[in-house]
Amino acid sequence: VQLQASGGGLVQAGGSLRLSCAASGRTFSGGAMGWFRQAPGKEREFVAATRLSDGVIDVADSVKGRFTISRDSAKTTVYLQMNSLKPDDTAVYYCAARRTRPILSAIRREIDYAAWGQGTLVTVSS
Repeated sequence: VQLQASGGGLVQAGGSLRLSCAASGRTFSGGAMGWFRQAPGKEREFVAATRLSDGVIDVADSVKGRFTISRDSAKTTVYLQMNSLKPDDTAVYYCAARRTRPILSAIRREIDYAAWGQGTLVTVSS
């Protein structure tokens, strides 16, 4: 599977952006897709993920209430709607896909995601 992320850019604090991640090739329709991010000088961290079979989602506490993850009906594209952006949200955002259906408690495990997109930069100015 190949993942193509898009939608990053520069936005002022309080603004919104929508990231998209399109999967092609042998897609993992029975697994999950998610978003991780890596800020300068920090480790990559989980942001949000959705289980493709039933749409169950998990969202990191740091973005809960501001970010929403969704998928299309074909289960090949996931979106990350980011509202009320803060300078701390500045990072490279990576989409990822895993082949197997995770239990919810394991959906954040980065090691289980076999496919990764190229990353899209989100910069939030104060």
